[in-house]
Amino acid sequence: MNTTIMLFLVQDGITNGAIYALLGLALVLVFAVTRVILIPQGEFVTYGALTYASLASGQMPGTAKLALAMGIVAFALDLFAARKALHGRLVARSLAANVVLPAIVLALTLSYAGQKAPVAVSMALSLVIVAMIGVYLYRIVFQPLAHTSVLVLLIASVGVHLALQGLGLLFFGAEGQRGPAVLSTAFTAGSLRFTGQSITVYGITIAFIVGLWLFFGWTRYGKALRATAVNRLGARLAGIRTSLSGQIAFLLASVIGALSGILIVPITTLYYDSGFLIGLKGFVAAIIGGLVSYPLTAVAALFVGIVEAFSSFYASNYKEVIVFMLLIPVLLLRSLAAPAVEEEKD
Repeated sequence: MNTTIMLFLVQDGITNGAIYALLGLALVLVFAVTRVILIPQGEFVTYGALTYASLASGQMPGTAKLALAMGIVAFALDLFAARKALHGRLVARSLAANVVLPAIVLALTLSYAGQKAPVAVSMALSLVIVAMIGVYLYRIVFQPLAHTSVLVLLIASVGVHLALQGLGLLFFGAEGQRGPAVLSTAFTAGSLRFTGQSITVYGITIAFIVGLWLFFGWTRYGKALRATAVNRLGARLAGIRTSLSGQIAFLLASVIGALSGILIVPITTLYYDSGFLIGLKGFVAAIIGGLVSYPLTAVAALFVGIVEAFSSFYASNYKEVIVFMLLIPVLLLRSLAAPAVEEEKD
């Protein structure tokens, strides 16, 4: 170990930590608004990364078909929920959002099958596809369970994770994929070399954190999400649609997950089940942040990334164990410091 190696490890840790920060923020957001511990967050990472890699290599990703199928189910659920008071405007809006939009995206995806789509097009289509999957996932699975206990939501989250992981194997196969870099430039600063992809990771992470701060502080929907996170019952009494808040939370989480995957896949080969482990490291950061604090989650994610980088140097066989062992002292301290409280009921 010398200064140069230490700087390389810190740089690698910050790059990984930036990804974990995005995932941790998404997990905190979803839990605060919907009380769902989003275990499928890792599948959003995998779907975004492998959809992007498939489009860039001229292959047809199955996720576009999945989005359309889930949209049709969501449309059917909307019709069933509003069966006693159907209005033409409501039906048209649900049809456009749940069926027409994914059909258009599927047609665009099919048009690029067999040819290598440009990086910008592959990235945009991947984000839209995974975003639709996230919104429809909430509508189909979690919105009907919105008033149940956290344990029921956790069980549903585990089931969704297993289902999406199996579908990932069906869509992408067992072989790993890598995608093209978003930026191919690079420069050196002393003994460190910064690639275009690492610069993109830093820039997008900072932009997302600032964007979320502005969204929650200055927009109507952001304030509605904050109100729902503080008190769901009070938000409903104030006229806030908590179902819409949940959809927005899942939309943001799926976009963040897909974007994280797109940032990762040019750096390392990803498989259909790689997202689970990546998502768990974001979960470690979210737990350190108490599943409530966005700034603490971001700082904890950087710490997790640096610990992982140094662990891979000193004890590469045990780096995952070391990272997840960070949870033990944190949970122990929180259990000793916080009094037991009853679960909030709607």
